Amino acid sequence: MSSTELPGAQAVAAAVAPTVSAVRVAEGERLRSVALPGLTLAVRSRPVDRTGRPPALFVHGLGGSSQNWSALMPLLADVVDPEAVDLPGFGDSPPPDDGNYSVTGHARAVIRLLDSGERGPVHLFGNSLGGAVATRVAAVRPDLVRTLTLISPALPEWRVQRSAAPTALLAVPGVAPLFARLTKDWTAEQRTRGVMALCYGDPARVSDEGFRNAVAEMERRLELPYFWDAMARSARGIVDAYTLGGQHGLWRQAERVLAPTQLVYGGRDQLVSYRMARRASAAFRDARLLTLPDAGHVAMMEYPEAVAQAFRELLDDCGGS
Repeated sequence: MSSTELPGAQAVAAAVAPTVSAVRVAEGERLRSVALPGLTLAVRSRPVDRTGRPPALFVHGLGGSSQNWSALMPLLADVVDPEAVDLPGFGDSPPPDDGNYSVTGHARAVIRLLDSGERGPVHLFGNSLGGAVATRVAAVRPDLVRTLTLISPALPEWRVQRSAAPTALLAVPGVAPLFARLTKDWTAEQRTRGVMALCYGDPARVSDEGFRNAVAEMERRLELPYFWDAMARSARGIVDAYTLGGQHGLWRQAERVLAPTQLVYGGRDQLVSYRMARRASAAFRDARLLTLPDAGHVAMMEYPEAVAQAFRELLDDCGGS
């Protein structure tokens, strides 16, 4: 047992694991588990001929998982060796032993994963919460990051959009369990439609198969005894990061990023304001900006071809490696 492990945590996890549905793995993907001291991470990959292809790591947002990158990864498999991580408490990764769901805690998990596999430097991608995590990783460990691609990164806003307020409320102690009780009769389909209405610029772009897969994943998540706790603590981590000033503030860390950076913002994003694109472009010292007027919060799922093309152009600017 590590020094940060909660007593009985492994026994509880072992007791509930058999009742939880298996995580979906798409054709051509592989899911493996990486055990680190006090931490276990699920990593999704697309095994390819990796000769000469630089590694890439994809980091999802709040409430997401490595599946959020399944549309983008195959579009880039000819130029990078792609892997996507399930952050602690999300996807197929169990909660961290120390219960740390802060942006810094998630960043440490990513750093430890990269260090353990000696995959750095990587082309690092992040969406929403994952964008904040990736920014922190790039700032504190520039040796691990070749390029940085941020899709609607959760960087501090003084005027948060009204549509993002419910997500912020999750950070308030007691709200998550209260919401869970109030919505206990909601079906997985109802919940999925609500998430898609919030995250997609046009939910109609989701295929029938994509919607069925999302409903199945929602059903699986609701079986997890730590689902709401992971959501609430990670939301609290974002709020805390928004209020953190000084050298550890996310905007200050954005200014320290050395890696060439591709920014992607959606014009219909209800969670991260489109107006933040200009500030982000000014903050990152070597930034390129792609704006997608019809995209919402998850452009890599809505317009994967456009995001892939932007990365290829970034790669070309950097000499193709």
